[in-house]
Amino acid sequence: MRGNKDDLKYKYRVNEHIRAKEVRVVSDNGSEVMPTRKALDMARREEVDLVEISPNAQPPVCRLIDYSKFLYQQKRRQKEMKQKQVKQEVKEIRFGPQTDEHDYQFKLKHAEEFLKEGNKVRAYVFFRGRSILFKEQGEVLLLRFANDLEELGKVEQMPKLEGKKMFLYLAPKKAGVQKKSQQKRDREIQEAEAKEAEKKAKEEQAEKSGLFANAKGGADALKKLSQE
Repeated sequence: MRGNKDDLKYKYRVNEHIRAKEVRVVSDNGSEVMPTRKALDMARREEVDLVEISPNAQPPVCRLIDYSKFLYQQKRRQKEMKQKQVKQEVKEIRFGPQTDEHDYQFKLKHAEEFLKEGNKVRAYVFFRGRSILFKEQGEVLLLRFANDLEELGKVEQMPKLEGKKMFLYLAPKKAGVQKKSQQKRDREIQEAEAKEAEKKAKEEQAEKSGLFANAKGGADALKKLSQE
């Protein structure tokens, strides 16, 4: 083999550079073990190259293929694999032990975005001074945080106190296996019930308005008759 090992061009032995005395030649029709000299003769007849694709096999495995075409296929495959690899980062979310609701929702939204992008989330509560007395409150906050993100993230580490910080680790769930949290299901049920109640109230109001209009119309008609 020649050149830099990182250079794909010199990663494979080709033709006369193949050292084994015999090789296994694979093709669409199967495979056959033969002397390397015979395989080289086949490659020349077909006007292609003998490429050693698995040197550690016994005997080494080779293909009859145009080496330039083979390199192009390998580069394209490497590029596709690289594109499929998702760079995963760990994003931090910081809370205080007495975080207000507005701040909590703001940070929850950021965590949702991080998990959707395929990143991990490390949420922690920082206890400053005497606020360490509220560590139970911090644990409750982190557990709520994990529950609210149940659709998108799975817990890798439950709330754990380390010095003045209590950490919670979440990893993104794979698409298609997400489940709604109980809190979200309850909220959706409440919203549906509220909409149904509002709809019924409007219908009842409309019905009452219609009855009132009919009653008023009848009273006006009677009044008019009595005046005649």
